[in-house]
Amino acid sequence: MKLALAYFSSIIVYFSTMKIVFFGTPEPAAEILEELIKAGHKIICVVTQPDRPKGRGQKVAFPPVKEVSLKHALPIEQPGSVKNNPVFSSLLDSLRPDLGVVVAYGKILPKEILAIPKYGFINVHASLLPKYRGAAPIQWALLKGEKETGISIFRLTELLDAGPILLQKKVKIKEEDTAEDLSERLFSEGSKLLLKALKLIEEGKAEYLNQDETQVTFAPSLTRESGEMDWRKSAEEIYDRTRALLPWPAAHTFCRGKRLKIFKAKTHVLDLVTGNRSPGMILQILKPEGFVVATGKGDLLVLEVQPEAGKRMKGYDFVIGHDVKAGEILPN
Repeated sequence: MKLALAYFSSIIVYFSTMKIVFFGTPEPAAEILEELIKAGHKIICVVTQPDRPKGRGQKVAFPPVKEVSLKHALPIEQPGSVKNNPVFSSLLDSLRPDLGVVVAYGKILPKEILAIPKYGFINVHASLLPKYRGAAPIQWALLKGEKETGISIFRLTELLDAGPILLQKKVKIKEEDTAEDLSERLFSEGSKLLLKALKLIEEGKAEYLNQDETQVTFAPSLTRESGEMDWRKSAEEIYDRTRALLPWPAAHTFCRGKRLKIFKAKTHVLDLVTGNRSPGMILQILKPEGFVVATGKGDLLVLEVQPEAGKRMKGYDFVIGHDVKAGEILPN
């Protein structure tokens, strides 16, 4: 028993000796950083985006990763740019890290940074690479109506999300998943997979597999305009858009010339096949749920909205409060 305990203790010490630099910015990255700390990994430096104004009051706020770093008294760096920044490169090099870990940092690392750690950099990416390389893999998986996605742990190279893969884990997409829901599940799995990857690297057992370049798809950054509705698409496609774009930029249409965000909806709720109908037409007001809109294929019941400069509310409350009638057209 004593020998077993001594062996286990030696394993813990061994796993805690690798010096890691962590690059990340938003909440999912902060949660993974917490898991690394809890697991006893040695974080010698945390690199995150600069503090920025946030919210209506534009009060300067810390990135979530900085909040975690301050709580654990970890060294923090917040360079405005990591490219062509010899001061930052020199600082990182002086730390002599064994490995770099990147989770949603927000900027591409140049080759002079990638070359610094002994074992290079690994990245936690929320897709089954080579599918959905880019900044918004979770949103694009939902936009495309995927039934499955996953997490990839891969080695960073100069090309966007193109490095060889160390580990992957598939994750089912539920019919009601929003981008927020799916992100939470994916990065929860990502933290577990990352710990497994670190163990493989420390034990010298890491084996990387090159990506299949014939299967590459991309997930570019979203803009505010990405949320604009096209009612000529099917109800399924529009429903996927409403859940893919939460919390930002949120799917939206226009009602009487003003932006109307759509936060919650349902598909195929009515079988209205008679009479005049065209994509974008409000077909029926349903109490207490909301209002039904015709699409290119099927109908969409809009359940929760936010009018321009207004608060989030039930779809029914919106149409009653703004005297919206069946027969009105929402533009494509």
